[in-house]
Amino acid sequence: MINRILEKIIDIKSLDPVSILGIADCNLKLIKLEIPINIIARGNKIKIAGNKRDVDQVSQIFNEMIETLNSKGDLGKSDVKNLISMIKIKDNNYNQQEINSNFIVCFSRKGAVTLKTDGQIKYCKTVRNNDVVFCNGPAGTGKTFLAVCFAISALEYDLIDKIILCRPAVEAGENLGFLPGDLKDKVDPYLAPLYDALNILYDEKKLIKLLENKIIEIVPLAYMRGRTLNNSFMILDEAQNATITQMKMFLTRLGVGSKSIITGDVTQIDLKSRRESGLVQVADVLKDIKGIGFTKLNRNDVVRHSLVKKIIEAYDRL
Repeated sequence: MINRILEKIIDIKSLDPVSILGIADCNLKLIKLEIPINIIARGNKIKIAGNKRDVDQVSQIFNEMIETLNSKGDLGKSDVKNLISMIKIKDNNYNQQEINSNFIVCFSRKGAVTLKTDGQIKYCKTVRNNDVVFCNGPAGTGKTFLAVCFAISALEYDLIDKIILCRPAVEAGENLGFLPGDLKDKVDPYLAPLYDALNILYDEKKLIKLLENKIIEIVPLAYMRGRTLNNSFMILDEAQNATITQMKMFLTRLGVGSKSIITGDVTQIDLKSRRESGLVQVADVLKDIKGIGFTKLNRNDVVRHSLVKKIIEAYDRL
C-alpha cells in the first residue's frame, strides 16, 4: 500500500546541531529505530517526512529535546530515549485502523511500505523490542517481505553494516554438488523469493551494487557455518526446513550489534520428520530468554489474492 507522505521543517535556531542530533547523529538513529520516518538535517533545519502520526510524534520529540537542552544545558542518550517513550505512551490512544493503513516500515522504489493487519503490527513491535525474532505463519502473510523491509530500514539508517539472507535448500539436500553450474546457478532457484523482495524495494542498479559489494548477501543456510556476523541483520527464511542442528548453528552466528529474524510455516515442513524441524523445537528451548521474541501470523494476515485466504481456510478444515 502506497501512502501520501507529509513533510515538516523544524528550526533549531541558534542551537548547535550536534547537541540535538548527537555525535555521529546518534540521537537521530535512536528516533529512527523507534519510529519509521525519514529525517534529513541541514544546518539548523531538520526535515521530517512520513505519515501524519509519525510526523506529529517526531515533531513533539524534537520540541521536547530542544526544551530539555535549553533547561539542562545538555542532552544525553538516556534523555532522548525517555522522551521517545514519553511521547509514544502519551500518543498511545491512536486509531487502530489508521495504524493499519499508515504505519510505514520502510521506503521502496515505488513509495512507502506499510503494515496492513493487526498481526503485522504485532510482528513489527516484536522486532523493535528484541534482537532475535521468530515469526511463524502461512503463505501470503508478508512475514518474509516484512523481514527484508525491517533489515533494509536498519541498513538505510546506518544501524547495521550488512544484511544476510538465507534459506535451507532442503529440496536439493543442502549438498548441491550434483547440480550443474557454479554456486550461484545452483542456489538461485531456492533463494528466488528473497531476490523478489529485494527487487521490489531497490532499483536494479542499486541492488546489483549492494550484492557485488557484499553489503547484502543471499546464501543457502549450509554456507553460514563458521561465520561470526557483527553489526549485521540476519534473516533465515523457510526455517521450518532447518534441522535442530542447523537452527542452533544459524542462531550462534549472531555477533555484536546484530539482529536476526527467523521466518517459517510449521505446517509446511519438507523434512522427513516433523521432529527434525528446528522451528518446531525452538519455542520450548528459547522461550524464557530475554531479547528473543516470538510472533505468529494467521490467515487473517494474508495480503495476497483474496482466494489465498480461502484456500488456507479450506486446507485448515482437513
